[in-house]
Amino acid sequence: MKGIIVKSLLILAAVGFFTSCAVIREGEVGVKRRFGKYDDRPYTQGLRVFNPFTSVIVKVPVRTENLEVALNIPSKEGLNIQSEVSILYNVITREVPKLLRTIGPDYERNVILPVFRSAVSDVTARFYAKDMHTVQRGTIEIAIRDQMQKLLEGRGIEIEAVLLKSIVLPRNLARAIEEVLEAEQQSQRMQFVLLQEKQEADRMRIQAEGIRDAQNIISQGLDPLILQFKSIEAFMELSKSPNTKIIITDGGLPIPAMLNLQDDAAGAGRTSGGNVSTLRNN
Repeated sequence: MKGIIVKSLLILAAVGFFTSCAVIREGEVGVKRRFGKYDDRPYTQGLRVFNPFTSVIVKVPVRTENLEVALNIPSKEGLNIQSEVSILYNVITREVPKLLRTIGPDYERNVILPVFRSAVSDVTARFYAKDMHTVQRGTIEIAIRDQMQKLLEGRGIEIEAVLLKSIVLPRNLARAIEEVLEAEQQSQRMQFVLLQEKQEADRMRIQAEGIRDAQNIISQGLDPLILQFKSIEAFMELSKSPNTKIIITDGGLPIPAMLNLQDDAAGAGRTSGGNVSTLRNN
């Protein structure tokens, strides 16, 4: 009988010990609530002992949380656009006791979601529906995050990011936006082609100006004396050739026009005793 009593006491002691302990994991913060009142000091990870008859430890995650919301958001045209949004937030460790006192453990439903719905309606109503599919999307996300952070100031909640994961536009509007984007791409492509053509025209004009300048320089440098001297040089070179030639001039500058005779004429010249050269003035 005595042994049974001892075992019972040991079991009760073990049950009492385990029910008076709480393990706070990494990424969590615990706050002791004694007689319904939260302590000011939060507990970090580790084993914490408390009186189960008078106290309880409330655990709150302080790591980054992802809250996903599906809703219809308004646009500047007055359209309702289906969207899925992710809200990334975390609870500030030192503010956990205040958060539990002022809002309670269900702070997502009580504060974050109402603030988000208000902020997203206020921000997206300033943008057109097509902006949510363009680079303006990032601007909208940042504006919603800033608006939420402003409304949650002093609540112990930090909004890290708001991400518009999917935007489903009305079918007619989506097609109209696609047509506008295609037209803009075609316009940009045509501008590129025109730029190429302009560059090619500039290149050809510069080349033509270079040829013209070169011809002007050559024509300015060729005066009559230089032409006569070059012609004399040409005659001197012709006189050294063994072939028979007929050289015709106009009586002015002796610029020769040379006609090579056939091989038989050359042979006839050799039988007559030498080369034949005839100069005929008109």
